[in-house]
Order: sequence, then C-alpha cells, then structure tokens
Amino acid sequence: MANWRRSLANAFWAWDKSLGGQRRPTTIQKWVARHPIGTGLCVAVPATLVLLLLAREDEPRDPLFAVIFGLLLGLVYGLTAVSERLRQRRLKRLGIWNGS
Repeated sequence: MANWRRSLANAFWAWDKSLGGQRRPTTIQKWVARHPIGTGLCVAVPATLVLLLLAREDEPRDPLFAVIFGLLLGLVYGLTAVSERLRQRRLKRLGIWNGS
C-alpha cells in the first residue's frame, strides 16, 4: 500500500514539475498560502452577494442557492490555498526556495 501511495505522489510531483511547479512563488501566491481562510472569504463573500442581488423575489430557494454556492466556492479556493502552502513547504524542503 505504501509503494502505491509513493508512486502516485511521485507521478503527481512529476506532473507538477512539468507544469512549472518548481518555480519561485509570486507575491500573490505567498499571501494566498499564508491566508487560506482569508482567500476563501475574499471569494465567497462577493460571489454570495452578487448571487443574492441577482436572486428573483418570487423564488424562495434562490438565496439558499446563493449562500450554498458561495460557501462551496470559498471552500474550493481555501483548499487551493492550502495546496499552495504545501507546495511552498516542499520547495523549501528541496532547497529550491528559501522562503523569503
């Protein structure tokens, strides 16, 4: 089982390297990695507000949809920020980037 996980991880990191995942992070990527909850909120709140503004008055489920969609969108962006944090931690561990 451990060999299967290790080979899957190696395949993922090879794919990441081919897409440029071993480059130094930009300023935005550093901020996002430091603030995953803030990143999720910065996306979720405006998306929810826009959908609430577009909600029809005669449909009672539209506000519920707006809130659920906003939460899911914030969750996706927050998890993406966490994965960026893990990528930066790996770059430090490999000695590619010193964390500054």
